[in-house]
Amino acid sequence: MFISLASSLMPLMRSIDPERAHRLSLLALASGLMGTSSQIDDSRLNSNLAGLPLSNPIGLAAGFDKNATAIAGLSRLGFGFLETGSVTPLPQNGNPRPRLFRLTEDRAIINRMGFNNAGLDAYVERLKKSRGGGRPVGANVGINKEGADPLRDYPFLVASVAPYVDYIVINVSSPNTPGLRDLQGEERLRAILRSIAAAVPSRPPLLVKLAPDLASQAVESVVETCVDEGADGLIISNTTISRPSSLISQHGKELGGLSGGPLFDLSTDMLRRVARLGRGRLALVGVGGVFSGKDVLTKLRAGASAVQIYSSFAYEGPALIPRLKRELLDCLDREGFENVTAAIGADMRQG
Repeated sequence: MFISLASSLMPLMRSIDPERAHRLSLLALASGLMGTSSQIDDSRLNSNLAGLPLSNPIGLAAGFDKNATAIAGLSRLGFGFLETGSVTPLPQNGNPRPRLFRLTEDRAIINRMGFNNAGLDAYVERLKKSRGGGRPVGANVGINKEGADPLRDYPFLVASVAPYVDYIVINVSSPNTPGLRDLQGEERLRAILRSIAAAVPSRPPLLVKLAPDLASQAVESVVETCVDEGADGLIISNTTISRPSSLISQHGKELGGLSGGPLFDLSTDMLRRVARLGRGRLALVGVGGVFSGKDVLTKLRAGASAVQIYSSFAYEGPALIPRLKRELLDCLDREGFENVTAAIGADMRQG
């Protein structure tokens, strides 16, 4: 009932400023006003991410609940897992507004938020008190725009959140923090991963979130670096700074990272490439443009063990999640897969 009510309010939410709508959504979730999904996941949807059992492979991407204020409310909506953050060591306001734009005609979003968040101390205090309802909860960590030292800050962030989450993501790919994407280079990424391993030898699974705009040769070096230095997985991908010629929205030329429908092909192509390079040595999460159960299955077939959504959830609200699961089950049946596990990496096995 409540999920139906929340979804009926989505047209109203889309009519107001996107950042204000986002803030109101978080308040409603934190207050328990979005209700609870009573659906028990079909066992055919079960998956596993870096050793973490998932009741279904559909997760919420970082960026929606930056400050971990709505974990309990989000956990009741039927996600298989949740990712909070990105959090930085110190609070920061992010970039000037406006910084979040709906590209409604393109089923897309452009953001240049700039890691706006309340900082690590407040974030950890909320993690200590939060419950994910049995669903894995991840922490996505990044560095401040000013005064950052990646070899100091990433180990500190990982050590701080490790006792309270089920997995950790190091974000070296947001386009809205100057110089951050340079940390995806082999030498700098290797140094970061080694510094984390030295400072936090016992930790939850560690994943690295990559940009979809990396050159092919850079992708190969990132994969091998992550394998060599003990990362457990990769998230493919963050937002893109490219602008497809197909964009028709008036906001299509805004600066920032593009997510949503136009990112689907770019991120999925990169996912396939990473899956072939990784050869099962890294857990993979597929992100970018997932709006249907068919989209979920395409990411799974490309090599992902799980997917994440953001833009589609922002547009469609809580009713999206049960719909995606129903459609995914139908797609599995149509394509002859017994379950989600059987579909993972099917494209590689077929040539």
